[in-house]
Amino acid sequence: MNNVDIKKLSIISDGSFLLTAGTLDKYNTMTAGWGQLGVVWSVPVFTVYVRYNRYTFEFIENNEYFTAAFFDNEKYSKALSFCGSKSGRDYDKAKETGLTPIAVDGSVAFAEAKKIIVSKKIYTHDLVEEKFLDKEKFNAYYSETNPLHKVYVGEIISAYENS
Repeated sequence: MNNVDIKKLSIISDGSFLLTAGTLDKYNTMTAGWGQLGVVWSVPVFTVYVRYNRYTFEFIENNEYFTAAFFDNEKYSKALSFCGSKSGRDYDKAKETGLTPIAVDGSVAFAEAKKIIVSKKIYTHDLVEEKFLDKEKFNAYYSETNPLHKVYVGEIISAYENS
């Protein structure tokens, strides 16, 4: 992996990514499709959304750092699908998908990723139904079986690319 100047990151339009938190000894990853790259409080940030019922939720809650790993989505579509549809409570996702977990700047990502963003949590908040101005969005994405998300804003501390 080559270190990337975080000020030169571009908007990532590759679709899904693996959101991971924890340590090599104990981590979890999940496929995510919602993330934002930008600048807040004069620092580069990556913002992610995690539902309370996801196993990854407890890892991102209990760790200071998280990673977003982007892949060649065509080549890794089965791995991304598995990591988005199966729980780390029941499966060893790395073993099941053949992905190789690696330690990266206080968190975990995967050697096969084409791009990795490492972020340190700096802000979080809960989405609440009453704040949705577009009720159709709320109704389309949330229900008793699909709970609201918690939002995590992470200051990007490093980024890497496979050449």
